[in-house]
Amino acid sequence: MSLGTSTPPRETTPADRLLQLGDLELHSGGVLPGATLSYRVYGSLNSDRSNLVLYPSSYGAWPDDIDWLVGPILDPQRWCVVLVSQFGNGRSTSPSTGGPAIGTTGWPVSHSDNITAQRRLLDTVFQVESPALIYGWSMGAQQAYHWAVLEPERTQRICCVCGTALTTPHNRLFLLSLRQALTGDPSWDGHSFRVTPHQGLRSFALIYASWAASQPFYRRGAHQALGYASVEDYVERSWLPAYQRHDPRDLLAMLDVWLANDVAAAAGVADLATALGRVRARTSVIAGRHDLYFPPEDCAAEAALIAGARFTVLESDLGHRAGNPRTDPMLQAQLRAEVELLCAS
Repeated sequence: MSLGTSTPPRETTPADRLLQLGDLELHSGGVLPGATLSYRVYGSLNSDRSNLVLYPSSYGAWPDDIDWLVGPILDPQRWCVVLVSQFGNGRSTSPSTGGPAIGTTGWPVSHSDNITAQRRLLDTVFQVESPALIYGWSMGAQQAYHWAVLEPERTQRICCVCGTALTTPHNRLFLLSLRQALTGDPSWDGHSFRVTPHQGLRSFALIYASWAASQPFYRRGAHQALGYASVEDYVERSWLPAYQRHDPRDLLAMLDVWLANDVAAAAGVADLATALGRVRARTSVIAGRHDLYFPPEDCAAEAALIAGARFTVLESDLGHRAGNPRTDPMLQAQLRAEVELLCAS
């Protein structure tokens, strides 16, 4: 999610639609009762239904946070862009909407379940067997990888921006620190929050602000250029409100999905190399030079395991948010060029 900036409202913003999935069997063996999947559609399907782009959401992102790229990167005159909210984000089934509670072993939903629901969406609503492209940033990239590994015959192309197919040990430490910030709040009772965890959310925002942007970003005073007097002011007025708007149970749910991100486990194979060796899709892997979550080295190592994958780096000090550059025309142009190259054949 891009923070500290604003985007003019669209003249026509598509409404959220809900697909009723019924009782969805989970990869973990449980059931997601009365599951719903929220999505938006930009553009129209062509006559042979060959222009659908699936765009899964990233951590904490609601459609209005990430639909800015429809136009600058994904042209709705060419593509039918389906922006789908992952489970746990407060729009699709989540703890806040009556979904499963956070148990002692975490939230029971995984990316495998996101893919199952998205596959049902394409089959029943759009009658599309194989999307032209699956484009994802961050947790959206994780879902794109899962599509390519779990549905190799149905996945033509994936563009994975600032995300990995396996959560690394270092990234896991970051996620655990966020989880501890929330569950360490006195309001947490082991399954839910008795009241709003104000201190937990403040700690959460502090951790996020220190990781999402890079050291060079703060070194050049980019936060001050955005109008904030200090890093403390930046967190208080930009980062904290971005997470206060969420039900904290949903924040935990999405963290648990991210923590469990592992395409090899999802595919039931021995290791990451075997899993990514199943990918048949034309693949573009894009990393941010100063991304602290998904460093270029980690992204490049995964790209090397995928036959024919193209690997590129965004030269920006925006850190992880280089992959979601809503106010940076140069990065937008680079991402659009990568999509056009990927979809040229």
